[in-house]
Amino acid sequence: MDHHPRVHITPLTPADHDDAYAVARASAEHETPEIPFWSRAGFLGRIEAPWPGSTYEFFLARLDDGTPAGFLEAGFPESGTAVNLHLAVHPEHRRRGVGRALYALAVERARALGRKHLIAPAIDRLPDGPAFAAAMGAVPGLPEVRSRLDVPDAVAAPPVAAGYRLVQWVDHAPDEYVDDIAYLDSRLLADAPTGDLAWEPEKVDAARVREAEEAIVRRNRTAFHTGAVHVATDRLVAWTMITCPDDVRWQAWQQITIVDPPHRGHGLGLTVKAANLAFTRADRPELRAVDTFNAAENAPMLAVNEALGYRRRETWVQWQATL
Repeated sequence: MDHHPRVHITPLTPADHDDAYAVARASAEHETPEIPFWSRAGFLGRIEAPWPGSTYEFFLARLDDGTPAGFLEAGFPESGTAVNLHLAVHPEHRRRGVGRALYALAVERARALGRKHLIAPAIDRLPDGPAFAAAMGAVPGLPEVRSRLDVPDAVAAPPVAAGYRLVQWVDHAPDEYVDDIAYLDSRLLADAPTGDLAWEPEKVDAARVREAEEAIVRRNRTAFHTGAVHVATDRLVAWTMITCPDDVRWQAWQQITIVDPPHRGHGLGLTVKAANLAFTRADRPELRAVDTFNAAENAPMLAVNEALGYRRRETWVQWQATL
């Protein structure tokens, strides 16, 4: 499976896990040194317990002398025409054809599976990623902002609007709300800005909610959730989640926040996010930073984040190549 005379690519095996982890970690720490990379256990969780809704293929690139130099993760959603790529090249081995060889393989696999769009992120402030994406014929599809909250010592949540009540849980949702979570999660790609990307809305059911919960645990992370329940109907109509690495306890990720459209305009997004931050902080007193990504055009959620104290750090772009 060679795509360059000096680069040798093979499907990832358990014997390659340490080398793949070293490559992916070196690449990430070069690009975003302030973000702690996955622990080895968390990284292997991504490989061994793939995120539900897609199938994944993993590859390792080595130089002629056997040195591990590149890593490719290709995710194939169950429906649609897209392939989501994570392509990492060790900083010490860039500009040697490794990235091109891995990309050629991604194109080969996409065509073999009838896919037409390759999507991958690149950080704007470093030249390597955008230059490589453009050289491969990709075009910018969706700018995303990474923001960080320096967690205050005291976290206060505003009161929930009349007619609603808050519920909170860790890792596994109460059975009575799983269907509501599935509905809200299904709305995410339908509601959130996706720019020119070929991402399609996903149909999430209760079983997939449970699979996602298990995948987070397998990644060595704890998930803290807060939702708002509409009292009159007893339906969960707003939901947010923070995931915390269990082996890097000072940092966390703000994940999904969504409010069902008929219940917007009551401040529920801000309320559940603030309440969930307080909930998380109570369990993780050492938590100092929370990072999050939002589409640059998602002005309402960026405004909510800024009201909570998040500050923009850099822009990433999801690049898309069409075959």
